[in-house]
Amino acid sequence: MGTTGQKRVTAADVAQSLGLSRATVGFVLNHTPGQTIPESTRRRVLSEAARMGYRPHRAAQTLRRGSSKVILFVLPDWVSGLPMQQHLDEAALALDEAGYSLVTCPRYAAGRARPLWELLTPDVVLGFSAFDAAELTSMRACGITRIVPAPEHPTTPAEWPALTAGTALQINHLYEQGHRRIAFAAPAGPHSSLLDLRVNTAQETAARLGLDPLDIRPVDHRDDSARAAVQRWRAEGITGVAAYNDDSAAAVVGAAIRTGVAVPDELAVIGHDDTPLAALFVPSLSTVRIDIVSLAHHFAAFALHEADGRPLPQRDTTADMTVIPRESTRSGPDTPQPANPPRCSAPPGTRPT
Repeated sequence: MGTTGQKRVTAADVAQSLGLSRATVGFVLNHTPGQTIPESTRRRVLSEAARMGYRPHRAAQTLRRGSSKVILFVLPDWVSGLPMQQHLDEAALALDEAGYSLVTCPRYAAGRARPLWELLTPDVVLGFSAFDAAELTSMRACGITRIVPAPEHPTTPAEWPALTAGTALQINHLYEQGHRRIAFAAPAGPHSSLLDLRVNTAQETAARLGLDPLDIRPVDHRDDSARAAVQRWRAEGITGVAAYNDDSAAAVVGAAIRTGVAVPDELAVIGHDDTPLAALFVPSLSTVRIDIVSLAHHFAAFALHEADGRPLPQRDTTADMTVIPRESTRSGPDTPQPANPPRCSAPPGTRPT
């Protein structure tokens, strides 16, 4: 147990239990360099500390070494699906190996709860969008100076290329399959900054290809919106649909099949994220695969660069995204995957996602 009754186990308790001085025990538990403590004594201290349930006091450690070893990531206003969770898991593992803990927290407009940075005093606070004046004042009052986006350079999501590269690939894939009338399937519910960004990217990509503006419609598997969207698109001569994610793509494909629209011969659909649903759905969903591990490792490297100045590796192919063609855009039950599928890489030096 970590407490004796209601009392937290301290280094003094460990010292008393062993009959050693507080200084000796403190040197061992704090890994103080330059001390000539016998190995047998060090092992006794660590063993007894573990037996008693001793845990370092974070606030005291932070004061002593000037670092909390905590990276706080303020989550964006996106639906936290499987890709985001996988990204955070991989980033947390990479940071753990470097001696840091990754802590995440949502950002609510009401903001009634005390900000987590006031409780943890993290070494770095990371976010995808600029913090407001009140948030910055709160962080500075806690002594937090490493803030991203920096107040003097507020970052917009458009500066994170990996957020939009996949959407451009979706439109290009449909275009290469011969589709000239394309729509975009958005998730139902409140808009997020990522949805707005992907819609803008889809429209810009279509314009560069000489296509008409995309028709944007929300779809939800829980109601009739997907069926209504499919009927509207077919009436307007639309033959290709890029979806915000695989869930939206599945809603469109399911609605199309139930209304007698052939997929992909009459309506081709491509999703995003390559979740397990994409391969398991019938017909299987074409999608965009994200290199989650590489993105997470670069995110961790970026966090460490901000935390303690470690070199930031050049960004080359770590933001690669790949089109995975399946049955929803290519005819045939055994849709082959090209040896070199379309990829999209962020240029070197760009920020991670």
